[in-house]
Amino acid sequence: MIALLHHVLTAPTAPAIDSIDTLRARMRDVAAAFPLPFDRAVVTALACDRVGFAFAAGYQAALQALLPSLPIDRAASLCATEEGGAHPRAIATRLEAIAGGGFVLHGKKRWSTFAPAADDLLVVASIGKDDGGKNRLRVVRVDSKADGVRIDPMPPPPFAPEIPHAEVTLEAVRVRDTDVLEGDGYDRYLKPFRTVEDLHVFGALVAHVCGVARALSWPRDVVEELTASIVTLRAMALADPTAPELHVALGGAFAQVRALLDRIAPLFAAAPADTHARWERDRPLLAIAGTARGKRLQAAWSALDK
Repeated sequence: MIALLHHVLTAPTAPAIDSIDTLRARMRDVAAAFPLPFDRAVVTALACDRVGFAFAAGYQAALQALLPSLPIDRAASLCATEEGGAHPRAIATRLEAIAGGGFVLHGKKRWSTFAPAADDLLVVASIGKDDGGKNRLRVVRVDSKADGVRIDPMPPPPFAPEIPHAEVTLEAVRVRDTDVLEGDGYDRYLKPFRTVEDLHVFGALVAHVCGVARALSWPRDVVEELTASIVTLRAMALADPTAPELHVALGGAFAQVRALLDRIAPLFAAAPADTHARWERDRPLLAIAGTARGKRLQAAWSALDK
């Protein structure tokens, strides 16, 4: 923790990360000194020149936290969303066993974050339905350059356009037994990832703002509050992402971050024109999935009230 805080408060403030390639190189280079995925996200985001790259750092760190076996030098994309959304019942991509061993994968994903720049695709697929009609899901690790994989970049969104998204088409992609991850695809991976991603992405975004604050010599109390938020989110990133108690605390932490960002809006308005323009363009990213977070918080309170 102290090593991370020392870096946040003393590292050079000139942004060095202005592309996906430099982002990937930075995350790889800091891995030895900062083995915890959350710390790597913070250290990387501190040097990012815009929100999109900071988000990407948090996203990659979240996947590494969810699946520690992912190689540090290979970027990944979790491919869940389809035509009907990302709810378990909407997953139509199929993982079918074949004679002689192994599997074959068929399907199509949409809005797969980071897929155009990914080495590995973590594909959520159905192996059929149980006796109650519930979709049984697994997560499959697929090389993005494997035969039968086609990645078509999607138009960039109006905010944080540097974050690449894609449609991923899977046509009879061969899968080894060892590439099917252990555990239920929803309970073990997809459901907890929503929380893991929130923690790592918000930590990275706060670190990015902290880098801006230091570079522009904003008041020290702003840097202090941003640093405190990083510490809070880091502690939460080490907790059980399925615990309702964590979701309640997370709701409060997010509210504190949003309130702080509202308070420092005048500082961004007085920043250099390109910094201010990018911040105003990309800030809506913070509100993405707000409805889902609200439902998650409500469900957490309901679980604790029983």
